[in-house]
Parts: sequence; C-alpha cells; structure tokens
Amino acid sequence: MARFNKLQTLNYINENKIVPVFYNSDIDISINVMKALHKGGIKVLEFTNRGDFAWEVFNELEKYCREYLPDMILGAGSISDETMANMYISSGSNFIVGPLTNEGVALACNRKKVPYMPGCLTPSEISKAEELGCDVVKVFPADSVDGPSFIKSVLAPMPWSWIMPTGGVDMEEEGLKSWLNSGVFSVGVGSKLFTSEIIKNKDWGLLESQSKKLVEIIKKIK
Repeated sequence: MARFNKLQTLNYINENKIVPVFYNSDIDISINVMKALHKGGIKVLEFTNRGDFAWEVFNELEKYCREYLPDMILGAGSISDETMANMYISSGSNFIVGPLTNEGVALACNRKKVPYMPGCLTPSEISKAEELGCDVVKVFPADSVDGPSFIKSVLAPMPWSWIMPTGGVDMEEEGLKSWLNSGVFSVGVGSKLFTSEIIKNKDWGLLESQSKKLVEIIKKIK
C-alpha cells in the first residue's frame, strides 16, 4: 500500500515542480541516487520499469524508504499495462507514470486512489486521459512538440489540464523558467540530472549538489 495518499503525492509534486526520472539495475547505485536526491532536497523519484527485474529493484528501494527515508515519495514509471501497474501498486508505489495511456492502468490506479500520469501527445489524448480519471498527464516526448509553446497552446483552450512534460527538459534557469511559466503542473527530469559521468563515477556528492542547485533555481523562479 502507498505510504502517501493521492492528495499528498500530487500536492508535493505540484509544489516542488520536479520529478526525477531514473533507472539502474544495480540496487546499491539506485539507493545512493535516491539518498543524494533526498539530501539535495528532492523528495520524490520516478523509478522506471526499463530493465529485467526492475520490479525487484523497486521493491528494495521502497523497503529502504520505509526504514530510512519515510518522507521520500517513490513512484514507478514506464508502466504500460494493468498487470505491471498492479505489481508496483502492491509493492507500495505512490504514483504510476506511463509512456502511453492505458485504460486498464487507469482503472487499477483509480481503484486504489494512486495517481496515474499517462503519456499523451495531443489535446485529444490529454482529454481522453482526463475522462479516465487522470488528474495529471505526462506530455512525452515534450521536446518533440515545441516544448513550452505547446503547453501554452494546450492550456489556452484547456486551462483545467495539469501537464507534466518529460523529455528534453533543461536544468538551467532560463530553460526551466520557460517551462514553469508555460503553466506546467511539474516537469520530469532524467539524463540532464543523472549524467553518465555521475553514475559512472558514483559521484553522489555531485548529484546532491546538482539537486540542491535545481531546488534553488525552482524556488527562485516561483
């Protein structure tokens, strides 16, 4: 069962405007990444289902959170079918993110009041996801649809929509300002935060400082 209810999860993501997106098959690396984020002031992580036994790694991360990082909101990403969604929900996932919209996943999440953020790329897809009960939609890949300009264009006739772009989101102040000023609910950040050098060198101190910098930039923009 999720450690945070739906409102707590959505409110935290909206208030802090950032959802780190990460996957690694090594449990120790994944735990250290999560600890560095937490120390840097980012208390949410989307762990993606992108490799063999990813679910087992997620289980260990959630167990670690329950014992050592109880205020860390851990969710599962790259979920495209109901069976996988139920597996992660049963393991305590606080939210579910997908690259596409799947009605079965929406029903599974609604049943347990777990936020589902499905992937959408057009206003029609966004509207369909909202009809399925999805509070937040993930625009993916966001850098393929003219970025912030697309968000503004969608929100003009659909101001009730809550959108989280993922893919190509810049970590620098100017780029982040463009995204946040477009009206996003939050943004998803992956490789720009978890650089190959940081992971290869296991430089958790650098990841912590990068996280702190990101938090400060967002506070400044807000």
